[in-house]
This record gives sequence, structure tokens and C-alpha cells, in this order.
Amino acid sequence: MPEVLLADFQIKRLEVLNEKGETDPELLPELSDAEMWRLYELMLLSRIFDERAVALQREGRIGTYPPIRGQEAAQVGSAFALTSKDWLFPSFREMGAHLTLGYPIPQLLQYWGGDERSQKVPPGLNIFPFCVAVGSQIPQAAGAALAARYRRDPVAVVTYFGDGATSKGDFHEAMNLAGVFSLPLVFICQNNQWAISIPLKGQTASASLAQKAIAYGFPGVQVDGNDVFAVYRATREAVEKARSGAGPTFIECLTYRMADHTTADDAGRYRSGEEVTFWAARDPILRLERFLEGRGLWTPQKREEAAAQAAATVDAGVAQMEAAPPPAAAELFDEVLATLTPRQAGQRKVR
Repeated sequence: MPEVLLADFQIKRLEVLNEKGETDPELLPELSDAEMWRLYELMLLSRIFDERAVALQREGRIGTYPPIRGQEAAQVGSAFALTSKDWLFPSFREMGAHLTLGYPIPQLLQYWGGDERSQKVPPGLNIFPFCVAVGSQIPQAAGAALAARYRRDPVAVVTYFGDGATSKGDFHEAMNLAGVFSLPLVFICQNNQWAISIPLKGQTASASLAQKAIAYGFPGVQVDGNDVFAVYRATREAVEKARSGAGPTFIECLTYRMADHTTADDAGRYRSGEEVTFWAARDPILRLERFLEGRGLWTPQKREEAAAQAAATVDAGVAQMEAAPPPAAAELFDEVLATLTPRQAGQRKVR
């Protein structure tokens, strides 16, 4: 019997905004000038928050912190495509997404300061707590997507993770579940090319991470993760597809971690300065500035004004975080169980 081809596939790569600030007009998403400027403000806020958080850790005012420098477009561009009804399952490096969706800055800082009150998500935000255990948030997102499907709730569930998480069993189990049940789930992989000190080539022999979706029966796409418009366009299409009941999508945002893995790391021990310089020239904020300048929306003075406003917002958040009184002992029992046992109720009363 002759051999037959069972399947064939292609993985597309999307880029809308190049490093020079030039775009493909046919691919540019329909965004107003005000929306484009808002994307810029959010990316700048994310960068300034990140720089301040690193400084706070160095001063001993918060604990170990994972910088997001270089990944602002991947986070802001994707979160900007969500609505208040969609659900977000982050890992631990999505501060840009949190800020885009309106998560309070004092609470973000409280988390990295070791205050569990930070994870009491404000009403109106469908965001699950940070997840430091690599990849374990992905099957949780699949469970939420399965619940939404059973309820016929027209929402999208989005989960973020890094390239290192694609080597975890949690990732593969969630991908399989999403494919089998056609779940309204969007997998967003921030491929920053380093899983702590392990380079991408140490994670996979595949030409892309996006092609992993093919094995589970749904589409995968790679986007330029430093191109905020490409990220936004791909995410918007994926969440609209999910809400309509057409199933999951895997989005690989090819980006770069410009800073250390965390403030407890020294990336200079395992990667070259030439590599960092190469990616610094592809900074997501710089390319957006070039684009906005070409449209007459950006000037150095406007940048200074936007940066000053962002810095003031972050400073106010820092002050509020540090002025917060320590939690009462009785709060230990809050947000843990729907109903306390008699013994727990008694312990809480004593405290």
C-alpha cells in the first residue's frame, strides 16, 4: 500500500510594526489615535513601574522581583484586547497586563513585599492570583474555560506563561484538554528566549513554540512580541474566536527579557552583552515612539510629560503601599474558605 499524507501544517508569523516604526497599512489594527497613545502610555507606565520596583528591591523595601523590561508590548498589547468579562490567569511576570487592566499599583507592590492582601482581587477584575509555580496556572485556566463552556458564558479565558513552561506537563495537559473540548482559551506564551539560564534551544528542537498547538488540534501563531500592534491584533482575533465558541488559540510572542530573571539573578553569567545589545535596538517602546512620531502624535516633550505622569502614579502607589498598616491576625482566615469550621471560627474570634 502506498504511503499517504495524514496532515500538513504551516505556522504563520505576524509583524505589523517594524523596528523603524514602519507599518503594513493592511495589517494595522483599527485603533484611534487616542487608543494608540493609550497603548504608549500603558507601556511607559509598565516600564517606569518596573524600574521603580527593581529600585525598591535593591533598597530592601520589597522582596525578590521579576523585571519585565522588554516585554511591555507582549503584555500591554494582549491585555488591551480583553474586556472586563474575560478571565486572566497570569504567571508571575505580567505586571504590564495587570496595569493595563487596572490592577491597583499598591497591591502589585504588596505582593512583592510579601503581603498576602495583595491577592485579594478588587471587584470587577477577573484576574486570578499570581502563580510562581511554573506552568501550574495553565490547567487552572483550562478548568475555567471548561466551566465557561458548560455555562455557555461568551467569554474568553487567557493564560500567560513563558517558554520554559512549555516543557512542563501542566502545559501539555491543558493544551490537550483545550483541543479536545474546543475550549474558549487563549494561550499566550511570552517567549523571552530564556527560562532563567536555559536558552530556548535547551527547551525545544521545534522551529517555533506556536507549532505545538498543531499536535493538540488547534491553531498556533507566532507574532513579533515587541510589536504592540501585532500582539493586539492576534489577541483580539483569538479572544473573539474564543467568545464565539470556535475554540482555543496559541499565540507565541517572540520577545526578549532585557533584564535578569529576577533581582536574585545575574544574567551576565550566562548570556552575552552582544545578544542584549542586539535586542535593545528592538525595544518595543522605541519602535512605537517612532511610529507615533511619524503620525504627529509623539514628541520628546510629550514623552517627558507622559513619563512624569506615570512616575507620579507609581510614586503614589509606593506611598500608599508603605503607609498601609500591617494586617490583623484575624485576616489570616479571610478569603480562604467559604465557611469556617467551628474550630476555625473560634480561633478567628480569639485573634
